Amino acid sequence: MMNLAKSQSKWCHFDHRRRRHHRRRNSQTDTVQESRNKTNSPNMAPTYYKTSPIIPTFVVFFFLVTSSVFPVHSYDFNLANETFRPTEELQKLQMIRAHLEKINKPSTKTIQSPDGDLIDCVLSHQQPAFDHPQLKGQNPLESPETPKGENPDEMVSENHQLWSLSGESCPEGTIPIRRTTEQDVLRASSIQRFGRKIRRPIRRDSSSNGHEHAVGYVSGQEYYGAKASINVWAPRVANQYEFSLSQMWVISGSFGNDLNTIEAGWQVSPELYGDSYPRFFTYWTSDAYQTTGCYNLLCSGFVQTNNRIAIGAAISPRSSYKGGQYDISLLVWKDPKHGNWWLQFGSGPLVGYWPSFLFTHLRNHANMVQFGGEVVNTRPSGTHTLTQMGSGHFSGEGFGKASYFRNLQVVDWDNSLIPVSNLRVLADHPNCYDIRGGINNVWGNYFYYGGPGRNVRCP
Repeated sequence: MMNLAKSQSKWCHFDHRRRRHHRRRNSQTDTVQESRNKTNSPNMAPTYYKTSPIIPTFVVFFFLVTSSVFPVHSYDFNLANETFRPTEELQKLQMIRAHLEKINKPSTKTIQSPDGDLIDCVLSHQQPAFDHPQLKGQNPLESPETPKGENPDEMVSENHQLWSLSGESCPEGTIPIRRTTEQDVLRASSIQRFGRKIRRPIRRDSSSNGHEHAVGYVSGQEYYGAKASINVWAPRVANQYEFSLSQMWVISGSFGNDLNTIEAGWQVSPELYGDSYPRFFTYWTSDAYQTTGCYNLLCSGFVQTNNRIAIGAAISPRSSYKGGQYDISLLVWKDPKHGNWWLQFGSGPLVGYWPSFLFTHLRNHANMVQFGGEVVNTRPSGTHTLTQMGSGHFSGEGFGKASYFRNLQVVDWDNSLIPVSNLRVLADHPNCYDIRGGINNVWGNYFYYGGPGRNVRCP
């Protein structure tokens, strides 16, 4: 019924950092020093200091000397309105570098991605997961059998990640890990919150703390996994503190502090990655995003077994309005033999697994599965954000214009994939982002979703 046109997509957006330097100009009557940031914080206004001729010369000399000894570095830890303290800045950088040494493991090979990422090939048994006390000294498990009921004739998209298009790959026995930089950490609100979602209510309502959703979901039974094909776009994100994502949630718990989730999909997050590319991501938590869990491989948890897929890397190609359409197929399911939750990307080898001991309720099964989009709305200037969800167009525009999820399935108690039943759809703010579902013989259960954010009906 619908064929996805395949074509090469070129990436042409690169992140250009600006560097600013100190300049000094002297005149007969005034001494003016202009201090400018050396970081990528273009919003910091230059500061001018003037000294009158009646001020003793030694004061000017002392100021110039101290400025050269302690050059001002302003980073993104909300310091714009704070007094600069060089000792605290130094301690912060030391903490960041210690954290980077912990999560950036020694590599046997490094691959330069066209988008600027560095992909390190790390020995499988040295990946961050094995820093966990319950995994120390172990090796990754062998892949289990996938659930019964997968359709071999189903149209699937193979791995298309930007870093691998050069033909480079990681050797057997290693896994590709996107290298985390100082700038990545500096964009976070704190070192402790780096790589973690903000704690928020999971229930889908209009008071969801700035997070807005358009989702399809099933509940009321025991679920042992989920599968979907997710249309990939590059939605506009209005500022660094917002994101736009499309994902699956496998959920269990009481929706209180004991909430367990496993999440996978694609996201555009300038704060986490420093750019506007759609990137493959994972997430997990066992306490409602409080102290456990993280994105990708930024903490001990997810065990990667695949040497061809880098979690957190940019996806290529991506869909275009009235043009080629591309999607990624994701499957998450619980291995009935060992109880671990496995992840598959496309139709190739499995990506890896979340050990069952990471969770409480998900050690048994899930009680809800959700599919759909989420954005953060910080309400800049008191109005709704312009951050887009999906393609940035409403669901009514349909194929080639609106973003979609298709072939929605769940895994039952018998480790079999079955179509979802009683799918319900919900949009927090349908004038900003909406959703509409359907079913046919080609796509099975599906829905279109998304929107532009602020518009005449969404002020």
